[in-house]
Amino acid sequence: MTVTLFPIRLFMAAFMMLLAWPFAFLATIGRSETTVEPQCLWRRLVDIILRLIMRAMWFAGGFHWMTIKGQRALPTEAPILTLAPHSSYFDAIPVTMTMSSIVMKAESKDIPLWGTLIKYIRPVFVSRSDQNSRKKTVEEIKRRAHSRGEWPQIMIFPEGTCTNRSCLITFKPGAFIPAVPVQPVVIRYPNKLDSITWTWQGPGAFAILWLTLCQLHNEFVIEFLPIYTPSEEEKKNPALFAVNVRRVMAQALGVPITDYSFEDCQLAMAEGQLKLPVETCLLEFARLVRRLGLKPANSEKVLQDYGNRARKLEGQKLDLQGFAHFLDVPVSDMLRDMFALFDEDEDNSMDIREYVIALSVVCRPTKTLETMKLAFKMFEAEEDSAITEAELAVMLKTALGVTHLDVSHLFTAIDIADTGKMTFDKFRCFVEENPDFSEDYLYADNADLQSRQKQPSPSTLDVHATATSKTANGICPDFSPRDHDGTKDALLKKHN
Repeated sequence: MTVTLFPIRLFMAAFMMLLAWPFAFLATIGRSETTVEPQCLWRRLVDIILRLIMRAMWFAGGFHWMTIKGQRALPTEAPILTLAPHSSYFDAIPVTMTMSSIVMKAESKDIPLWGTLIKYIRPVFVSRSDQNSRKKTVEEIKRRAHSRGEWPQIMIFPEGTCTNRSCLITFKPGAFIPAVPVQPVVIRYPNKLDSITWTWQGPGAFAILWLTLCQLHNEFVIEFLPIYTPSEEEKKNPALFAVNVRRVMAQALGVPITDYSFEDCQLAMAEGQLKLPVETCLLEFARLVRRLGLKPANSEKVLQDYGNRARKLEGQKLDLQGFAHFLDVPVSDMLRDMFALFDEDEDNSMDIREYVIALSVVCRPTKTLETMKLAFKMFEAEEDSAITEAELAVMLKTALGVTHLDVSHLFTAIDIADTGKMTFDKFRCFVEENPDFSEDYLYADNADLQSRQKQPSPSTLDVHATATSKTANGICPDFSPRDHDGTKDALLKKHN
């Protein structure tokens, strides 16, 4: 197929894009970014021509027929379409089918050829160089959503990143902040061979294109679900609105949901010297940090400030009220959940230094030495700037998010003089000479830690509820919903 079908299809797809460009260019001449021009006859004709060209392009790519279920709502009925799961750049198919607006980075409009086609659908542009871009984007979405159908529908992938379609991850609230009715839309690629999935870990963009164009036929199914009208409570709480819409979409897809997000994946797979175990409690901690709004914008400055304040406490334990006062936040159920992660002895007390270490890992997952430098600063003795083996164990088990950790082998390897003390300079030199120290001295000496890294236990998930049980400062069970009714073997295998 590589020497026969692939070049033909690639040429046809490229030709169709070139053919579409002059029509898109013509339609965008003189167009305002703040107002919508009347849909006169010639603009409607251009719209029809572009849809036909795009359909021919997908046909040339092997998407010979597409299954459409349900009825698309009018812009006046549902100004926003929420699509999931988002798994590939082939998810542009529903965009070209509906010519709905999408949210895209501003740099895209400057790409030759592609930028003109993008501008035709009137996207909401996000600028990475503008610090207030996220706020402006939300305001623009709200403005268009409340235009009573004057603007085209906005199509949003609330997951915010590509996944492998085995579950629905946390929805971002952007599509739900306008508090208007939305129409959930689910998409499927029921090919026997999955050449569609394009995630941050796996085949690259060209490999996906090559494999897909080499398939004789590619299946695509899009299903428009009933309009979801938010309740008064959901209008006030976009996160609740997002959770409930996600549950509806997961039920339609027959897949589980999980409270993991793309940020959690980045944390778990970060290329630092400390590789987090699969079931690290820091994923639960990171989720609570996001929900409580505790992740600082200027992380370096805030972490140093927290470190200085924690050092002055000299290991003094804090209760829940003291923890809330330290963070300058009110006591809430979520704060209690976070406090429980560090209340190891279940005596209603915690060491705030452990919180600072965990926050540093979440904010700087790849900067292991920076986290350990901060930890040494909080734990070291004033007279010799050194720590003990027990203190090193607390620091590392907190940075890994586990309950117990044997660091005797590591401590002995660093403390060659057998002084019973260790400074940060000795630790840093050892890490620089042994970049894989966590594998050699931590995972090798902690069998449970190693087994969780290499052989994660499978979990079957359900779409109806979320488990909240957790181990104090240790191994959090998967906080995704559990399936108590059983799931088909095929789904379990795919999820695993």
